[in-house]
Amino acid sequence: MTKDELTKLLLNNVDEFNATNSGGLDLSEVDLVGAELKGVNFAGADLSGADLSQASLIEVNFSDCDLTGANFSRTNIEECDFTRCILSGTDFSYATASYSNFSEADMTGCVFNEANLDKSDFSSSENLSTCRFDDGTIWPDTENLPEDFDSNYVRDLSSLQDEEEAETGEFEY
Repeated sequence: MTKDELTKLLLNNVDEFNATNSGGLDLSEVDLVGAELKGVNFAGADLSGADLSQASLIEVNFSDCDLTGANFSRTNIEECDFTRCILSGTDFSYATASYSNFSEADMTGCVFNEANLDKSDFSSSENLSTCRFDDGTIWPDTENLPEDFDSNYVRDLSSLQDEEEAETGEFEY
């Protein structure tokens, strides 16, 4: 089945799509902007570079997926499973992730600017300390975060200023 055929099946008949997924589906760079997906089983699929921005995802199984560089910005994520996912460079800016599981997920370079992650579990996620977030990011309680993770916002390297710039607020180019 081609990517286009799989995408049409996914959007029109979730049960049949789930029946075809035995793991390893190639859905890389698929466009699911604004999609409303409930009960979908993507387990083991390659969704690298996929665009799921502005989507509504409820009870979606992403376990063991490659979501490298995927776009989840402004997406509503409820009760989804991201167990053992590769989420390198995945963008969750302005997303809401409620009651979702990120156990053993590789969070290297994820972007969580202005995201609401309040009720999700990141306690056994990996490399969360390498993600980008801002002071508008809402994190879950500490028991749902890795022990070595500091959820306090600290400016990243791109915002470094020398002493004069910090005092005057002026930047020289």
